[in-house]
Amino acid sequence: MPRTVEVTELVLRDAHQSLLATRMTLEDMIPACEDIDKAGYWSVECWGGATYDSCIRFLNEDPWERLRTFRKLMPNSRLQMLLRGQNLLGYRHYEDTVVDRFVDKSAENGMDVFRVFDALNDPRNLKRAMEAVKRTGKWAEGTICYTTSPLHTVEKFVELAQRLQEMGAASICLKDMAALLRPEPAYQIVRGIKEKCGEAMPVHVHVHSTTGVTLVSLMKAIEAGADIVDTSISSLSLGPGHNPTEALVEMLQGTGYETKLDKDRLLKIKEHFAKVRPRYAEFESKIYGVETEIFDSQIPGGMISNMESQLRQQGAGDKLKEVLAEVPKVRKDAGYPPLVTPSSQIVGTQAVFNVLMGEYKAMTGEFADLMLGYYGEAIGDRDPKVVELAEKHAKKGPISERPADLLKPEWEALDAAAKALKGHDGSPEDTLTYAMFPQVAPKFFANRAEGPKDPCKSPATAAKPAAAKGADGSASITGPVTYDVSIGDKTHKVTVQPA
Repeated sequence: MPRTVEVTELVLRDAHQSLLATRMTLEDMIPACEDIDKAGYWSVECWGGATYDSCIRFLNEDPWERLRTFRKLMPNSRLQMLLRGQNLLGYRHYEDTVVDRFVDKSAENGMDVFRVFDALNDPRNLKRAMEAVKRTGKWAEGTICYTTSPLHTVEKFVELAQRLQEMGAASICLKDMAALLRPEPAYQIVRGIKEKCGEAMPVHVHVHSTTGVTLVSLMKAIEAGADIVDTSISSLSLGPGHNPTEALVEMLQGTGYETKLDKDRLLKIKEHFAKVRPRYAEFESKIYGVETEIFDSQIPGGMISNMESQLRQQGAGDKLKEVLAEVPKVRKDAGYPPLVTPSSQIVGTQAVFNVLMGEYKAMTGEFADLMLGYYGEAIGDRDPKVVELAEKHAKKGPISERPADLLKPEWEALDAAAKALKGHDGSPEDTLTYAMFPQVAPKFFANRAEGPKDPCKSPATAAKPAAAKGADGSASITGPVTYDVSIGDKTHKVTVQPA
């Protein structure tokens, strides 16, 4: 009898985050919810990640109302979210009681499965959120961010899985956010987890499709014992997104494995999102095929396209290859952190600065904090020379303790500041929205009553001015340029003098 492989559907969260800049509105998701609910998925990822930010920043949607709507429309489904450990859904560490409140309210509003990860794979940054999820009685999925380096071995990943099991993880997720997981490591890591954590420990594998190899990686992971895999419906898949759900179903035919998904429901879901996707053409990723060079840069596909756009806008589009070559150097200096939010933005931005202004001649506050341990510990040692530069920049020394241990209780201050804002509805959920995005929340509260906004523009208004060109057609810079790079809630402005 075939072994059942469970499936998590990503179309309501990571799929449109990866392909459409997280701009899909709730209105365009609602018609598919009944079919998704009845298709037979193990879980439906629909919240967390960048969706919370996008709801209030671009769509004028209340993210909590989005969660409650999903709960109402998909009563038979496990709803799943992506939670950045001590960062929650923001871009900094939060004090422990804020973490507790966020998890409690998420569970109360309908969340079932919490995929908890940390950008540095530092277990200290996962522990409090995992404990909070367990207290609610919900599913705490301990997550390993997959990456490659001279220090990242199968044994190290399996050891981390054992740490997560000790924390009480209900399942272990191997999260490959940049399509770096080749087939053989997929097999070896999943097999290692099963051998060390026990066959009963569910292993959940998440991969992107950017490099073109990861559908094979899913097959090898399944052969090694993976219990659950992530896919996205085919009409919103591939590129820097994910492998198609229907392709997984067909791939398993005759292999001794099956998904038990309802193919008629999958067809309806596919057809719905095929109609919806063209509306978001202006937000589409420009990566349509395979990008195997990501194995070298390790930059997630969406971040490459964002870097390229920013460089072109400043007339420095010809610098992209230099930036991509600089990223691995900066990553090594920082101790080989995985490149996932927020570490991917921090390392990528520093690489841009190094190329435009010289090696570590300018440094963001976030990169200095990364070098000084304020985001946690990476697997490798940080370059002492760069640490010294970071100390001078930040005017503070490095730390070795858990970063959140340095934070003072902050809920009362956050609650008071949030409730003083026009449009705050008096709920803890609104205060949590303010805590996550204090720069964006005030405008959202003030305008919320106007209702959701369509982010899509006509092609004419969506067009962007071309970068200045030199006589030979290459990009040229003729005067000082102010370069904008965003990390989380902050935009850094740096003026660059042309060489």
